[in-house]
Amino acid sequence: MPELPEVEVTRRAVAKLVLGRQLAKVATTRASYFFLTPPATLRRRLEGRVIEGLLRRGKYLLAELDDGSRLLLHLGMTGQLLSSDAGRPDAHTHLVLSFADPGPSLLFRDARKFGKVRWLPPGKSDPRLDKLGLDALAVTGDHLFDASRRRRAAVKTLLLDQKVLAGVGNIYADEALFLAALKPTRRARTLTRAECARLAVAIVSVLEAGIIAGGSSIDDYVRPDGSGGGYQDQHRVYGRGGEPCPRCGGTLRRVVIGQRSSCFCPRCQR
Repeated sequence: MPELPEVEVTRRAVAKLVLGRQLAKVATTRASYFFLTPPATLRRRLEGRVIEGLLRRGKYLLAELDDGSRLLLHLGMTGQLLSSDAGRPDAHTHLVLSFADPGPSLLFRDARKFGKVRWLPPGKSDPRLDKLGLDALAVTGDHLFDASRRRRAAVKTLLLDQKVLAGVGNIYADEALFLAALKPTRRARTLTRAECARLAVAIVSVLEAGIIAGGSSIDDYVRPDGSGGGYQDQHRVYGRGGEPCPRCGGTLRRVVIGQRSSCFCPRCQR
C-alpha cells in the first residue's frame, strides 16, 4: 500500500497537473465499492468545477473545488494516479478527469479496486479523515511517549495505528525502527522518553528520504508520469530477512507482528 512518501510524491506531481483547471468531463466505470459516491453523482457535482487546491491527510488526498466541496481520493493497495501523457485508460481505469483546456487528463487506475473516491459537500468531512492521528511528518518524541504509555502492543503496531500517527505503513516503520535502533517487537509502553525522541527523528528522516527518492516502487506504485520511485534501493531492513545487517553484518530476522511482516536486526535493535 502506498504510504506517506508515495502519496506526497503523488500529491506534488498531480498538483502541478490539475491546479487552476476546470473539470469538463468525468468518466467512470460502473458503480462498485471503489465509488463511495455514486458515479452519476460524481459527474453531476464535479463537471464545471475548478480545482483550487490539493492537500494530503496521512495517506489520503483532498482536492479542493471552487464551490467549497472536496474530492477525497485514497489509493488503497494498488491505486495509481496518472497523467494521460503516461498512458491511455485501460480496463482497470475507473475514473478519468478531463479538463476544459487541451492539457492532459488525470486517470485513477486500480487493478484491485481497494482505492476509494468520495465527493464531500462544503463543510462536510469523512469518518476516515476524522479518525486520523497526527501527521507522521509532524511527529514528536512527546507525542510518541504519551501515545505509548498504556500500550501493551508492540511498538511496530503503535506506529501502524493511523489513529496515533497518520501516514506510516510497513515499509517506513521497519526502516525507522532500524534507524532508531529499536526492536519492533518491544512493548510500546517500555519505551523511554529518550527512545521516543530518537524514534520521532528517525520517522521523519526516513519519510523525507522516501519523498526525495520518489517513493518506494515495489509492486504497483508508480509516479503520475509513469516512472518508478527509487527509495526501494535504499531499504536497509524492509523485506531483507535472512540477509546481512548493513550496520553490524549479522543476520536480519523476519517475524510477523499483527499479521504484518517485520524485518529487523536482533543485534542492533533493542
